[in-house]
Amino acid sequence: MDTMKLHTYTGFASGHRFLEGLRWHDGALWASDFFTGAVLTFSPGGDATTVAEVPGAPSGLGFLADGTALVVSQADATVLRIGPDGALSSYADFSAVAGGPGNDLLVAPDGHAYVGNFGFAVGTEDPKPTALAHIDPQGTVHRVDGEVMFPNGMALTPDGRQLLLAETFLHRITAYDRASDGSLSNQRVWAQLPETFMPDGIALDTDGGVWFGNALTMGDDAGFYRVVAGGELTDKVPVTGTQAVACAFGGDDRSTLYLSCNTTTLEEFVQGRSDGAVAVASVGYTGVPTA
Repeated sequence: MDTMKLHTYTGFASGHRFLEGLRWHDGALWASDFFTGAVLTFSPGGDATTVAEVPGAPSGLGFLADGTALVVSQADATVLRIGPDGALSSYADFSAVAGGPGNDLLVAPDGHAYVGNFGFAVGTEDPKPTALAHIDPQGTVHRVDGEVMFPNGMALTPDGRQLLLAETFLHRITAYDRASDGSLSNQRVWAQLPETFMPDGIALDTDGGVWFGNALTMGDDAGFYRVVAGGELTDKVPVTGTQAVACAFGGDDRSTLYLSCNTTTLEEFVQGRSDGAVAVASVGYTGVPTA
């Protein structure tokens, strides 16, 4: 890890609570604020606009081919549509698969969606396994075979044939083969990380590297890292003093890495206390487009 390339960041947006689910869509950065319940879009200058308010707390975001925005409602483990006027309507209920609050979301260009869940009550229960949910374009929910531990950020390879998943409490990036019907199989370790690393939201670059936030720490290991298949860490954006939570490539050429940084402890998080901000970094890579 001594040979990692280090990058600096600059501020972009501040004054928020706990920002997650970063997505670049249609020329704008989107995010969910867990503790205010707001789904936000950001102007190029970092000013936020609320596009929807989710009573059950918003998490993962994604977009269907027609531009319809989808958001995970944590409390009831459902995926909601966001209408043009911000009105919410049900898209899919995956609570039968979830072992806890709904979490991150990935919507593939072909309309298949994948959604994680905590699997347990953070702060009051010990971590336990759960399962990923696959929602097909008709809105039918399928349980993905195989156990996962706190399935978090996800990314799809450019050919659509491999899905990468951050398993936060197993300190790893997991890979699946993805079939034409959207089903996932051949679950395997793609990159095992050090025991002190808790990968959260991820972003894939066009050179095959996965960028992830090392969540749940504000110490020396806090930051956003790039890992390649097999586990070598090649790059780091240090953010000591705050938690590195989620990242997304954006900008006109997808060469800007947006970084969600939340200053909170586990105890404060459980109490709904956090100071959230977004930073930006130029890391020399281009991101793979997300839906």
